[in-house]
Amino acid sequence: MAVFTLTFERITPESAEQGDVAERGVLAEGVSLREAFEHLWYAEGGVEASEWPVRCPRWLTGYETHHCSDTGAIGNVSMHFPESVTAASRRRIYRLLTS
Repeated sequence: MAVFTLTFERITPESAEQGDVAERGVLAEGVSLREAFEHLWYAEGGVEASEWPVRCPRWLTGYETHHCSDTGAIGNVSMHFPESVTAASRRRIYRLLTS
């Protein structure tokens, strides 16, 4: 079974003014595809691959996966593919998340 790594970035209104993120790092390592889907499925800003056209992306990023109404911060989550996942499977996963 393939295991995935999830990374995150948090953008605040202040960091956006500077053209940067307030915080970034590893959210989780060794997660299943189902767990990774749970973080990306409801991305309000959509899901984007690390390349275009999508042939064999290294990661997928879900935009606006988290919102903090108190601070105005938003969060993005990226799912990084392990090397063992084939290019065809990566494209299928991308299509599932963007349909």
